[in-house]
Amino acid sequence: MTADTDVARSGGRLWQGLTLQQKQVVWAWGFLAVPILFYGLIRFYPTVEGFIISTTNWNLMNSPSYVGLANFKRLMADPVFWQVFRNTFLYLIIGTPLSLIIAFTIAYHLDRVRFMHGFIRALYFLPFLTTATAMAWVWRWFYQPVPIGLINDLLSSVGLPQQPFLRSTTQALPAVLAPAIWAGLGFQVVIFLAGLRAIPTTYYEAARIDGVSDFAILRKITLPLLKPTIIFLVVFSSIGFLRIFDQVYNMTSGDPGGPLNATKPLVLMIYQTAFSSFDMGYAAAQTVVLFLVLLSISLLQLRLLRDR
Repeated sequence: MTADTDVARSGGRLWQGLTLQQKQVVWAWGFLAVPILFYGLIRFYPTVEGFIISTTNWNLMNSPSYVGLANFKRLMADPVFWQVFRNTFLYLIIGTPLSLIIAFTIAYHLDRVRFMHGFIRALYFLPFLTTATAMAWVWRWFYQPVPIGLINDLLSSVGLPQQPFLRSTTQALPAVLAPAIWAGLGFQVVIFLAGLRAIPTTYYEAARIDGVSDFAILRKITLPLLKPTIIFLVVFSSIGFLRIFDQVYNMTSGDPGGPLNATKPLVLMIYQTAFSSFDMGYAAAQTVVLFLVLLSISLLQLRLLRDR
């Protein structure tokens, strides 16, 4: 009992000896300890476990057996993986800039609209709230042949030939990418609008007094001041396109990945390897590659786009 009392007293003296700033730091870390521990358990532990599983041969039925880097060697020699890797980067390098250009164009002009501004903004944001499965099946219906598909019906009505869309090795990927861009457009528009509204109007007033053209204002004032917003959306959108899954899986459900794997992304390959083939070690190796790609691209983009 005496020992406990001495410890309590020494702890009290230690606390009393701290400055106000030091006490604030202790309280801050005390409140942060629980969420940090929780985040570490649900994020970092599975990541480390994924790296460990990638070095094993495991089919869920037997105990994992250590195989070293055999799964990664198998991955490098797999032609399907390289096709999927190419598809994933096509989603990234086409989807990210195209979606941001369209979103900024809409936001730039919508920012000048005053009549029914909130309603129009809500209409653009509505697809972002729609479930990916429902949206994918609607777009899949759009792409069907005559007389079911809306797009081919329109093409036939103006005398143009029907298009295979999801059944074509060249058209399938753009056909899947279109609803993916459309789905995320509303979020990007809202973020761009917030960035535009945060720019002080005094800059624009001073530029117009000096007779600066609208294009020069856009290039020298708007875009530079939107740089933090652009950095956020570039990184956020890039991660989204690298992890694209819902649209591909639901729009090509009869043949997941499309004809000759024309639309299959890396996430879908991981899903099929793990839950169709039950090759968990090989799926974990693919996951490690995806993690490293996401990490590398995010760090590179932050490095290139950060303020100097």
